[in-house]
Amino acid sequence: MTIRKNFLFEQEVAKHLEELAKAEGKTQTQIVQEMTEERYRLIRKKKKLEALAKLKNSPAANIGEIDLRQAHIEKALKHAD
Repeated sequence: MTIRKNFLFEQEVAKHLEELAKAEGKTQTQIVQEMTEERYRLIRKKKKLEALAKLKNSPAANIGEIDLRQAHIEKALKHAD
């Protein structure tokens, strides 16, 4: 589904958008969509990294070393039954 949006750009920004679209052989809509998605990915990544940092510094993160190999063995044994 597509949604129509109307934006107001400063004259210079509108000119830049037009030039970008021509240079890349895309529509102005495609340029805005791609730039929006790239910016959104960066924000999501930043939020995930912040959440990971909080988790890393939380008391729950200090549960000691986990033997991943042993955990995989135990999981495999449970599924073998």
